[in-house]
Amino acid sequence: MALSTRQEKILDFIRRFMRERNFPPTIREIGETVGISSTSVVNYNLNALEKKGFIERDKGMSRGLRLVDGTGYRRPKSNNVIPIPLVGRIAAGEPLQVPEQATDFRLFGDETVEIAAGMLADTEGVYALQVRGQSMIDALISDGDIVVMKHQQYANNGDMVAALLVDDNETTLKRFYLEGSRVRLQPANPAYEPIYVPAEGVEVQGKVMMVIRRIK
Repeated sequence: MALSTRQEKILDFIRRFMRERNFPPTIREIGETVGISSTSVVNYNLNALEKKGFIERDKGMSRGLRLVDGTGYRRPKSNNVIPIPLVGRIAAGEPLQVPEQATDFRLFGDETVEIAAGMLADTEGVYALQVRGQSMIDALISDGDIVVMKHQQYANNGDMVAALLVDDNETTLKRFYLEGSRVRLQPANPAYEPIYVPAEGVEVQGKVMMVIRRIK
């Protein structure tokens, strides 16, 4: 069946996104890329693509899209991938303000990213955050990358963590070092200064387990 110009753009973006990242985009990512501000308009066009046999949708998932090829073959859901909740953003630069009543990173959202099964031995308490900033660039973490975190409230020296600065209610991604009665939160970019905080003024929210690089 014929596609509108907008539907062709959406389908092309979905194909390209899945080829590059091996998981489908969200409605918001589709809208931002093809220039549609309304999620309902994106949803309308996705429904049209589904009716025309180009995609399948699981509307209970934020990334519940599957492509259908020209022969009508539906790509099966893989048992070899694990969905990880993408729950918000983390600053790799100046700390980000945390909204009131939202100091637990795991409460921020309902999107997911997928990783290959077996890459993590234990996925309990695992979540993902999108990085904002360049302070960890020498650790091969750039703006737009995704860090997969293990929720825990302790860290060893040298661990890369999501740290909450209690007094300022701000969060940042840095390497953790306990130095006597204070904590040094160390960036991995010489353009940024370390952050020094009294030990009781820092709460570890999670430890970085792996990084998903953004394809540029």
